[in-house]
Amino acid sequence: MAHELPVQLVLSHDLSVSIPAALQYDADDPYAVRAVFRPLDQGGTVEWFLSRDMLAQALSEHTGHGDVRMWPTSDSGRDVVRMVLSSPAGSALLNFPAQGVESFLRETRSAVPPGTESSRFDLDTELAQLLAEN
Repeated sequence: MAHELPVQLVLSHDLSVSIPAALQYDADDPYAVRAVFRPLDQGGTVEWFLSRDMLAQALSEHTGHGDVRMWPTSDSGRDVVRMVLSSPAGSALLNFPAQGVESFLRETRSAVPPGTESSRFDLDTELAQLLAEN
């Protein structure tokens, strides 16, 4: 399932630009959410994998560490989930509409209710595949 969102890339205190983005969820990878961005000045996409639980937590409190940090805030009177993504190439400050994130998470919970993720995940098979790749 995919949910298109109007994400704002914050360039400065006074300037932000809208970039096409989507949150994607696959019930076969029940712990993860894929954030897909399509930068306007580049071909292709930029993808980040996020924890579904961490994204849900970001609706009410500061969460994350290292390369991904998120928290709820308001921007121009709208509730947003602010996200900072950091990599060796640089960092980005993004605003996701909180209502869109909530709607997306509701859909994921319908597909895989919280607490049932492990029933969709065969740890032995995944571990065997990882070991076979090495």
